Amino acid sequence: MDPRRIRRLLIGMLATLMLSTATAGRLRILVQTAPLAGFQFHEAQRLWPQLREGDPLTLRRNPANRHDQRAIAVIWHDQMLGYLPRAENDAVSTAMDEGIMAEARIAALCDDPDPWRRVRIEVFLVLPTTQ
Repeated sequence: MDPRRIRRLLIGMLATLMLSTATAGRLRILVQTAPLAGFQFHEAQRLWPQLREGDPLTLRRNPANRHDQRAIAVIWHDQMLGYLPRAENDAVSTAMDEGIMAEARIAALCDDPDPWRRVRIEVFLVLPTTQ
């Protein structure tokens, strides 16, 4: 991984510590807010009326993706909504590959004709804490 990207990730993690929550022996650190990529190609468009801000999302690594070996699928109730954007998935995919748990939720919904503006996602890395 590019040292500049690692530095940006670390700076972002430190900057968001105030937005972190510690519960039950774990620390959730907000590391990314991003649009949902592929809204129009997966189930997001069909499921749009059911989606709510704050809904939890599952992130699933998809290294076999032929377009992006760093691909991270975004899942809602076992339905594929889309992906984290390719230009923004290096740090999170690396963390997931190293065994760090990642969580996500719907941060914002906007009924915009541009599919890149419809769903914004917050991504958290979950780190164990010592009590």
